[in-house]
Amino acid sequence: MNEFLAQAITSFIATFGFGIIFHIPRKLLIQSGFVGMLGWMAYWAIVHFHMNEVLAALLGSFLVAVISQVFARLYKSPVIIFSVAGIIPLVPGGAAYNAMRNFVENDYYEAVSIAAKVCLISGSIAMGLMFSEVINQLIFRANARKKVLDKE
Repeated sequence: MNEFLAQAITSFIATFGFGIIFHIPRKLLIQSGFVGMLGWMAYWAIVHFHMNEVLAALLGSFLVAVISQVFARLYKSPVIIFSVAGIIPLVPGGAAYNAMRNFVENDYYEAVSIAAKVCLISGSIAMGLMFSEVINQLIFRANARKKVLDKE
């Protein structure tokens, strides 16, 4: 339980801090921190139960994107305000650093292995964001068609 709480608090603080760096409006900093915290907690829970980190990043980023779209409508703000800050905890910066460090230390086998994992995680983050947007557009178009059919 202590580890869960520590993960939640630190991911919220990290997202909140990046929100300040990205000049997110003050009234939306807490919400953006909440988005990042939920995305990270989804990722952490999946990895914590010994599942694939790539799948965890995909589902975490999908959750970030969905909540970002909901918050954007709720707070009448651009989606990017929530999604960019919210995705920060999922970015595999530490692993990218370790890959570069292993390249510099001439441990190419380990460097390529870590770099491949970083690429897979980064791609899954992008796919999670994209899938959410595609689903959102499909729902939006279905609702628009329904309104047109209702008028006829």
